[in-house]
Amino acid sequence: MALTGGIASGKSTVATLFAERGVPIIDLDLIAREVVAPGTALLEQVFARFGGALRRADGALDRRATP
Repeated sequence: MALTGGIASGKSTVATLFAERGVPIIDLDLIAREVVAPGTALLEQVFARFGGALRRADGALDRRATP
C-alpha cells in the first residue's frame, strides 16, 4: 500500500495513525534526504553531474537551486 497526496493533505497524520496500529511505515521522503546527506557518495555524484551550484555553503544539497 502507498500513501500519496498533495501538500497539507494529511499524509503525515494518516501515517501516524497507521504506525500507532502497528503498520510498518517506509518514509521515502526521509530516505531520499538521507541518501544525499552531506558527505555521502551519492551527493558528490549529484554535484559532479549537475554542478556545484547545487551545493549550499554548508555542503548540503540546495534543493531549491536549479542546475
